[in-house]
Amino acid sequence: MTLLKRYVLRLFISLKYITANVVDRNNGCIVATSSTVEHSVKQSLECGRTCNAKAAAIVGEVLAMRLKVEGPDQGQGNGIHVNVNKEVEKKGFKNRTKVWAIVNDLKSNGVKLILDDNENDSCRPNFH
Repeated sequence: MTLLKRYVLRLFISLKYITANVVDRNNGCIVATSSTVEHSVKQSLECGRTCNAKAAAIVGEVLAMRLKVEGPDQGQGNGIHVNVNKEVEKKGFKNRTKVWAIVNDLKSNGVKLILDDNENDSCRPNFH
């Protein structure tokens, strides 16, 4: 049995670190991951701040690069599903800029994302 939402973006945000995983729901494996725990990512952050919106954007950028190298086949209408409202709800309203920073950075680096929630969301920040 194959699932309609095969690839899903999962975010983990703690007081210290941010981790983003793309999970293949057919077999439960992590396809690609990026985290501020990684030494190479941590070195690129200013003053060791591993849990702010800039750190989230770097996590999104690194994840996008890894998806381009070892990522899933995104053709034929497939993409990576993300429910931003659910992620913001789970992580808390104060972390919404971190969630959107990761999502926007993935989009801007060419990763095909399928937003499973309402686009006209009131908690979405305006990045103009």
